[in-house]
Amino acid sequence: MNDKSPLLSLWSLPQPIIVFGCALLAASAAASEWFDPQLMVTILMFVPIPLLLVAERLMPKREDWLLNLKDLAEDSFWLVGAYLIWAPIYDQAYNTPISNAFALLRDASGFPFRLQAETTLGLLVAAVIGVFVAEFIAYWLHRLQHRFMFLWRIHATHHHITKMSVARAERTHPLEFLGLNLSSAVALAWLGASPEVIGIVVVFRLTNAHFCHANLPLVSGVFGWLFNTAEWHQLHHSCNYKESNSNFGCTVIIWDRVFGTFTGRDTIERVGNGSGKQLSLLTQLSIPFRSNTYLRNL
Repeated sequence: MNDKSPLLSLWSLPQPIIVFGCALLAASAAASEWFDPQLMVTILMFVPIPLLLVAERLMPKREDWLLNLKDLAEDSFWLVGAYLIWAPIYDQAYNTPISNAFALLRDASGFPFRLQAETTLGLLVAAVIGVFVAEFIAYWLHRLQHRFMFLWRIHATHHHITKMSVARAERTHPLEFLGLNLSSAVALAWLGASPEVIGIVVVFRLTNAHFCHANLPLVSGVFGWLFNTAEWHQLHHSCNYKESNSNFGCTVIIWDRVFGTFTGRDTIERVGNGSGKQLSLLTQLSIPFRSNTYLRNL
């Protein structure tokens, strides 16, 4: 967007205000206990989704990205899967012997400080540090997914979308969901993050991910120097291979800037991957188990 009118610049505000606002609410509830911290995290994970969906309908960035009933039904499937099936299953797994391994990692890390705090500000700062460290691992994992076919096959489902929309942040294959959560869990365990800090990290990353996939005329502004934005992430979803092979950050963009994979273009012609055609739900779920030839021809 080349138009630098004051009205356009206002679109740089919603993402940072709501992302940090949600994280602040979670930190405040954890520090002051004026509201159940776990319930607050759960509420903040869900609330932005319907609000952003309504905003997309009223103020879309692109009319051709508006969802029809079939799109909404598919997105609902992925939302239900992420929040009511995959997340609880993996959370339960982390409360088994795996959690003991995380505890050992935390105790053996030798890290000079722990991501733990008691005040609202302290929790918020600890969570932001946790985000940057977890995102460093996620950044390199994401690059490897785009480099090697055996990793791409669990990531491809997320790229085979033909429209940008808030709930498409959850269009992640269960196998990739496990890998992403495991990498974050390892990073946060190594840092000795408390449950309260982990909850705030989850709120921050999820809220930002929803904005990054939203069909809204958002602009990056100052926030976009450090954090991923809708503009930067939409380019990563371009059907153009060269464009999609950039901006690998999920929540932060600073690692792309540091390692030379950042691209600042804010417009794309088409969303998708390969042929750019829309895939059936069954095909999306079966992608990891298909042959390399099949994947290359999608």
